[in-house]
Amino acid sequence: MKTGLQPGQTGELNWVVDANMVITLGGDSRATVFSTPNMILLMERAAKEALRPFLDAAEESVGIDVNIRHLAGTGIGSTVTGRARVTAIDGRRVQFDVEAWAGNRLLGQGTHTRAIVAVQKIIDNLAALSPEEGLRNLNAQKQALPTFPTLLVNIRNRVATVTLNRPQTLNAVDVQMTEDLEKLVAWLAGHEQQVRVVLLTGAGKAFCAGDDVRELPSLSTETARQLSLRQAALYLAFERLPQPIIALVNGDAFGAGCVAAYSADLRIASHAARFAMPEIRLGWPPGYGLAQLTELVGKARALELCLMGKPITARQALDWGLVNEAIPGTRLMQRGRELAESLLEMPAEALRATKRLIHLDEGSQPKVAHRADTESYIRCLQLPDAQEGLAAFAAKRTPKFNGQ
Repeated sequence: MKTGLQPGQTGELNWVVDANMVITLGGDSRATVFSTPNMILLMERAAKEALRPFLDAAEESVGIDVNIRHLAGTGIGSTVTGRARVTAIDGRRVQFDVEAWAGNRLLGQGTHTRAIVAVQKIIDNLAALSPEEGLRNLNAQKQALPTFPTLLVNIRNRVATVTLNRPQTLNAVDVQMTEDLEKLVAWLAGHEQQVRVVLLTGAGKAFCAGDDVRELPSLSTETARQLSLRQAALYLAFERLPQPIIALVNGDAFGAGCVAAYSADLRIASHAARFAMPEIRLGWPPGYGLAQLTELVGKARALELCLMGKPITARQALDWGLVNEAIPGTRLMQRGRELAESLLEMPAEALRATKRLIHLDEGSQPKVAHRADTESYIRCLQLPDAQEGLAAFAAKRTPKFNGQ
């Protein structure tokens, strides 16, 4: 915690009330008002803003107590203001008087206490409390670069070229590749000086055909659940890496391969590349990545990809905003290196901060939708249609689902 925080320090935050911030009373749409939980959240966030200049890079403030009175209401479209003023400081605990206003009308007021904590301590505590999820440690690692059975990693001039290297399976992601990618992400997180840009591509004719469906029948239900959660955390961790990641999509990017591509910061596709979320054609929904896909291409396009399960071309992907460029395959690696060189010319810390802030600004809530994605995937995986889908995949025939 930095020095200088004193009683009287203030923070202020303005929101425009939207449909996610209201509650309708008595079932009458005319009585739709700014909800109490969102009013409290506004005031807490104002207090968080007051503390932000005094936090070290690895710290955050968390609310530990709130006492609020809701005094008046306001509707959709109103501009509401949260104000917080420091009243007392007790070590790493800070007390506030807080208020919420709509113009000159006082909506609510009360007191609030926040604690300043190390983010890593929160991560460690959550990991200790949730061992059942089986999520691997994706925290920064300082050791030497390990060897990877399923990845090729070449580092030159602070650019890491990472190649998914299971060409015999079209680079399908199995348990081993999941573990290798986890280790790589942890290593990259701990080596921001040595590596400043990452290029991600696939060996052979595919970028990544998705999760290794042939491995799935050998996994228990619980192992499949833990693997799905690990993979969701892995691709979300791409956002938190200090290095920009450029996906060079040299061929098919299906299922998990499509998720890996759109989890990168930039995506360059060869004209031969195709993108698909084909899980529905095997009998289950995607286990993770739906929220990120919808954020990128919009709800209508995400529904089309996931409900139909059909591939789209690189040109369509460009039109939909799924990729940044579509170019001849012979130029793919060259273009990736050109972009990497351009990024290396940027100020390093500003580049890292920009990536972090853009991903941070996608929403105030953490990305936890993959938990529901995984549970739906596991439930469907145990149904007869999924067994038919697996059998049809193994026999290279069209599945015959029961239609119920």
